[in-house]
Amino acid sequence: APRLCCTGTSAAMAVGKNKGFKGKRGKGKKVVDPFTKKEWYDIRAPSMFAVRNCGKTPVTKSSGTRIASDSLKGRVFEVNLADLNKDEDQAFRKMYLECEEVQGMYCLTNFYGMSFTTDKLRSLVRKWQSLIEAHVDVKTTDGYVLRLFCIGFTRKRPNQLKKTCYATSAQIKSIRQKMREVMVREASSVELKELVNKFIPEVIGKEVEKSCQGIFPLQNVFVRKAKIMRKPKFDMVKLLEIHGDVGAEDTGKMIDGTVKEDPLGVGKKAVEDDEDGLKKQPVVGDS
Repeated sequence: APRLCCTGTSAAMAVGKNKGFKGKRGKGKKVVDPFTKKEWYDIRAPSMFAVRNCGKTPVTKSSGTRIASDSLKGRVFEVNLADLNKDEDQAFRKMYLECEEVQGMYCLTNFYGMSFTTDKLRSLVRKWQSLIEAHVDVKTTDGYVLRLFCIGFTRKRPNQLKKTCYATSAQIKSIRQKMREVMVREASSVELKELVNKFIPEVIGKEVEKSCQGIFPLQNVFVRKAKIMRKPKFDMVKLLEIHGDVGAEDTGKMIDGTVKEDPLGVGKKAVEDDEDGLKKQPVVGDS
């Protein structure tokens, strides 16, 4: 039997060959600016820093079961210490603050870590000297476990003519041990707040430099990095102590019970002066 050839309109056409086909009619999905659904919260630094309002952070507004404060908790903010303390000499330190609680439109943060800027570290490393690093885990009195990283460099002795000032491996080992001892001693006897206050003026670095003087003279000794490894159970009261001025309302001052004020002027005759300085009649309500 002869084969029948299908020449009807139901035959499949080659894809992309129909130039008259324009696709679906009608408008596409409306593009909405995502920032219309955001709201901005103030970042509050702990009271150990001079500047408390250190920035703002956006978050998607609360809708349904999604709460904005839950999205904010746990955020870590990187802030330069020069901005926190209004001191450009401290610009080489970066502070990390973690949001632990949200009150109103404020994110209450706590110390999370500290590090040096890359350019500061690169400027310290030079030729003809030994670089010595040590790290140790320490526990503060309030239960925070931190890992501290210390860095130091050897320097020439007084009146030294030799170009280099390299330390031997035995000396480096002794210096590293001294670094660990000083970091543990300085950090394990204080709370986290006091420990952060030791980082800023570099108390630990100066103490390491002094204790290693008998082994080999050192220079540029810093705690270059600190990070929190473990935290104690969250304590709201402790956080509010760090943020002393948050939530404090002006409730007025106590007045002496013996002094009776008459704010409405009922017991006195209120007399008003007109523009010419003449006294008017007592106001209605006065007797």
